[in-house]
Formats: sequence, structure tokens, C-alpha cells
Amino acid sequence: MGSIHRVKVETGRRLILFAMCGAVVGFFLGSSISRPSTVKVEMPRFSLNAEDDRYMKMINEALLYTGLGSFGLSSSLGDCVKIHEVANPRGAESLPPGIIEPYSDFYLHRLQGDPSEDLVVKPKYLLSLTVGYPQKDMVNSIVSKFSENFSVILFHYDGKASEWDQFEWSRRAIHISVKKQTKWWYAKRFLHPNIVAQYDYIFIWDEDLDVEHFNAEEYIKLIRKHDLEISQPGLDPSYFVWSMTKKRDDVEVHKEAEDKPNWCAGPLLPPCAAFVEIMAPVFSREAWRCVWHMIQNDLVHGWGLDLALQRCLEVPHERIGVVDAQWIKHKAVPSLGNQGQAGDGRQPWEGVRARCNNEWREFERRMDRAEKEYFHSISISS
Repeated sequence: MGSIHRVKVETGRRLILFAMCGAVVGFFLGSSISRPSTVKVEMPRFSLNAEDDRYMKMINEALLYTGLGSFGLSSSLGDCVKIHEVANPRGAESLPPGIIEPYSDFYLHRLQGDPSEDLVVKPKYLLSLTVGYPQKDMVNSIVSKFSENFSVILFHYDGKASEWDQFEWSRRAIHISVKKQTKWWYAKRFLHPNIVAQYDYIFIWDEDLDVEHFNAEEYIKLIRKHDLEISQPGLDPSYFVWSMTKKRDDVEVHKEAEDKPNWCAGPLLPPCAAFVEIMAPVFSREAWRCVWHMIQNDLVHGWGLDLALQRCLEVPHERIGVVDAQWIKHKAVPSLGNQGQAGDGRQPWEGVRARCNNEWREFERRMDRAEKEYFHSISISS
């Protein structure tokens, strides 16, 4: 009741302040023009009941608290309280700092009841999947490996969202549907660092993963134990592209690997170290803040991004690694690839693959150009 009373007092105080500012402005404007003849109208009188009386007392208390007195009115506009706090986030300078909520989340809330009692469990981690309905069984298997400690968000590239209600977990998931978009397009637009800031780790996974040998809670324990800021589960040896991501049997985690000759510029550089794929990456909150800024709005497939992740960490070969003790299998289902358009004698997936390769080259060009421009500006200023 005390908090409700304070809220009502604060609300009353603000309403009166705004009303007084308006009244003073109206008074000065009215006094500056000639007044037409008026007809006096007798308004009906009314009496306050007990509830009205309590409300009026609250308003008076609010006025007294601000030093204006009971229905007091300042004689100057300059006495109206104004806020300009430069330390506030941009655009919020006129707000009292105590009311500012700079971050958001994906927590679901009820339409009734006390807001402080809405969350029985407050998820600490986030799982995001970009999905199509034909892969519903694989997706169900994946989500089932994640406890209530995880918020779940599904990005639907085929426009089918309500069909997932057959799964119990779908009722607590966030569903966002935009047709024929990739997970990096979604991530750039819906996983802003200030949106996911409540989560310690963010899983940004594909839909076609076999998770028979994966446990999300155990995975979290291992990445904490080995201080990994960016990671992924080890990949089943039956299907892998990069030696770095291949599962090993003799360790919990590995951070370095040998790859094909001339694939690595150095033993501590990608893809021999400081490297995970874009298939099933896991980011700490701070690592994701950097990676999000590196994602390009128009390069939606994310190819080449994995080779640049090390730029977001100091000593990246110690903070990026593959978790062998919790491993997955990539089924390589041509799902989103088939959402492309056929043309020029090519199948839909061929056009998508061609764009992936083009985006990779374009991302590398942009990164190279940005670095050169930066170091050039530094050399001039020094």
C-alpha cells in the first residue's frame, strides 16, 4: 500500500505541475487581449464523497511536498520544475534518472496481477532459432534440451507462426515472422544489445541440428569454467568443414587446431584458433554487443563474420573455443536455401549460395577498407 500511495502522490504532483504551467501561460495570454462580454453561468454544486476526499488530500500532500502549498500557484513560469540531465541516455535528458529503463528483455508478463509477481522463473540465457515449419520436429528436439532458464525466440522465415502452438514450450516463446529472411537479418533487427542485456549468454542457432548429445545447462557450466566469451558445441566428425570445429574425444574444450596448409595466417588466427562457425555460435553478453555492431544490415547470410569474431575480444585465442564434451551434429537440411528463386538455369539454393559467397567477399572488402581508413586517420592525427 505504501508504494501505491507514493505512486499516486507522484502522479498527482506531476498532474498539478503541468496544470499550473498551463494555467499561468493561459493567464498571461488572456490578460494581453481584450475581453469580450460574458454571460455568468451558475454551475451545479456537488459534494465530495469519502473516496473523493481522500484523493483531494493526496493532491494537497503532493503540493505540500513540492513546496507549492495547498492549491498554491507560483506567480512565475520560471518556477515550474524542469529537468535536463546530460548524463541520461540521449533523448532522455528531460527525465528524472530514477525513471529511466535503458534495457529491455523478452520476459512475458500477465495482463493482470502485481507486475512484481509475474515471473516465477527469470530466464538468464536466450536461445534464438530461425525456423521453417517443415523442420518442426528438429526444432522441438532442440528446444527440449533447454530449460526454463532460457528465453526462447523463434524467427519464422516461412510466415508460419501460429502452427507451432502444438508444442507446450511454444506458448512461452516469442514468435517473430518475416518471410524469407535469414537469422543474421533477424539478429540485427531484433537482438539489439540493449534488448538482450538481461541475458548472460545468447545462443544464435540454425534449425537443422541434432542435439542428442547436448545439454544446455552443462554447456553453460563448461564455458564458464573455461572462460569462453564466444563458443560453439563440437561438431560430429561425420560432417564438418573446418578442422577447428571438429569434436575431439580427449578434452572438454579446445581452442586451437591444425587446418589445411595455407588456410591460417598464423597458429593463433582463424580458422586455426579464435574461430567458431556461424552455424551454432554462443555469445556472452559483452561479446554480442561488439558482434552486433559488426553485422552489416545488407549482408544477411553472415558469411565471413565468423572469421572476424576475434576482433571483438582481447586475447581472442583464449576466449573463443569449441566445447567437445557437449557436441551436436549438423544435418545440413537445405531449408532456407530453398526459399530463393530459380533463374538463369540455376536451382533456388544455387542462387542463395552464390549470394553467400558474394557477401563473404564484400564483407572482407569492407573490413579491409574500414581498417585502412582508421589507421590512416590515426597516422595523420599523430
